[in-house]
Amino acid sequence: MHIVGARYPSALGAARTVIVALTICAGLVGTAHGENFASIAPAMSPNRLHAKVALTVTMRLSGTQFGVAAPLSKAIVRLPAGMTLDIPHLSSCTAARLRARGPSGCPTRSKLGSGHALAEVHAGTENITEEAELWAFLGPPNNLQPTFEILAQGYTPIDERKVLSGSVLPASPPYGEELEMSIPPIPTLMFEPNASIANFTLTIGVSARHSKHEANAVLTPSSCPAGGFPFAAEFDYTDGSVGQALATTPCPT
Repeated sequence: MHIVGARYPSALGAARTVIVALTICAGLVGTAHGENFASIAPAMSPNRLHAKVALTVTMRLSGTQFGVAAPLSKAIVRLPAGMTLDIPHLSSCTAARLRARGPSGCPTRSKLGSGHALAEVHAGTENITEEAELWAFLGPPNNLQPTFEILAQGYTPIDERKVLSGSVLPASPPYGEELEMSIPPIPTLMFEPNASIANFTLTIGVSARHSKHEANAVLTPSSCPAGGFPFAAEFDYTDGSVGQALATTPCPT
């Protein structure tokens, strides 16, 4: 009886040790996700005050997990105070129409701009990338707030079409408006994770000197704050983390 009694606590202690070890390992696995990094680079053409310009915004994202950031669920770009979308014609296009007909199915006057993106996923032992073309259109207003739809069309390795829906909302100083985009999941190969956005470049508007008619554009303020025009971006990732990026463009000379 003493032998059995001596062996029982030993077995229980061993079991407890295993349970504690498994709990620690589970905790490590649950918290083992890489950091995400983001930057934003805005540029205006022409770089002039109180003018209709084309605004190009480039966002770059990366991470410590194989160099790939976690997939995005939302992105917000904040514009400087006084910088607004100039939309002379309230012609719009819906997300359903974009999915069904592509960019040619939308009214010409509803187009806001175009660009390109690069999606990336770590599959197996390598990173796989896919380039996509972007087209931005004015969407139907929502509670008197402007909306926009961005069509992303990829071709290789997956022929897929996605629509990113967004809203134009007021922002707190030193910003004036913010463009808020919802990012849908980007599925990849079977049994592989969703893709992440590595690069996203979108040009909004057409400058007056490049337009033959009244086109949608970005209107710059009549004055520039000391230090230049401030821009900001905010990112929500599907792993629960958030990120920010700041940038400044020089004042016109």
